[in-house]
Amino acid sequence: MTRPAIIAHGGAGPGPDRTANLEPAIAKGRAILLAGGNAIEAAVEACVILENDPVFNAGTGSVIRTDGVVLTDASLQTSEGKLGFVIAMRDTPNPIRICVDLLEEEINGLTGLGARKWADQRGHLNAPVVGRQPEGQIGDTVGVIVRDSEGLIAAATSTGGCSHRPPGRVGDVPLPGSGFWVEGSVAVAATGIGEAITCALLSNKVYERIIASKDDSIESLSSAMNWGIESLIAPIHQVGLIALGPDGEGRGESNTNMPWATWCADL
Repeated sequence: MTRPAIIAHGGAGPGPDRTANLEPAIAKGRAILLAGGNAIEAAVEACVILENDPVFNAGTGSVIRTDGVVLTDASLQTSEGKLGFVIAMRDTPNPIRICVDLLEEEINGLTGLGARKWADQRGHLNAPVVGRQPEGQIGDTVGVIVRDSEGLIAAATSTGGCSHRPPGRVGDVPLPGSGFWVEGSVAVAATGIGEAITCALLSNKVYERIIASKDDSIESLSSAMNWGIESLIAPIHQVGLIALGPDGEGRGESNTNMPWATWCADL
């Protein structure tokens, strides 16, 4: 049996210490895993807790765009090759839940008004998101990676976008290979300045570095993430990464403040 594990981050960049705010999400994911739940359920429910915490730039706490509107993005990918992502959704405090339904669809991504209509047809919560005013370059989006007892890995990410961005802007969070990548027994998720992450295809490049090393230890995860940040990202861009392998806890690395927390079941 594989040891269940979870890791979550609270975003890269300036802001208050958000480490304590991650603990309820970790606790929720742990409880689901210990009760026999799967990685998808644990990742999504942990992510929902973070979306509902206004300290994070995701869901309820999403930053307001330059036109005064709040738009939310999210993504969900599994090691079975399933994928769902949504982009620029209004009145959607929990976009990660819509990604779950997309895992079983022929399509895997939706955006804007079409995404909201699709979600309404399936009974997903449609409620105004008040959001918050941008401060500096806020990048404190959220991400969760979970491994269950069957070895399934799922990565869930959610955001309101970086500060001072126009309506329609797309960052890294909903883009496969940029804000997240899950394949086989390894998963990586990124946070920070989305344009820099996307140009670097950061999550996929770090994943490939881990695989090429033929070493999926925690030390190897850290080494690959640090390589990605130092080699692929200009120092002026605030970026962070989390990763989870086939055993043990997850690990987080960044070139700025990035709260992260992890848990792994005992042997």
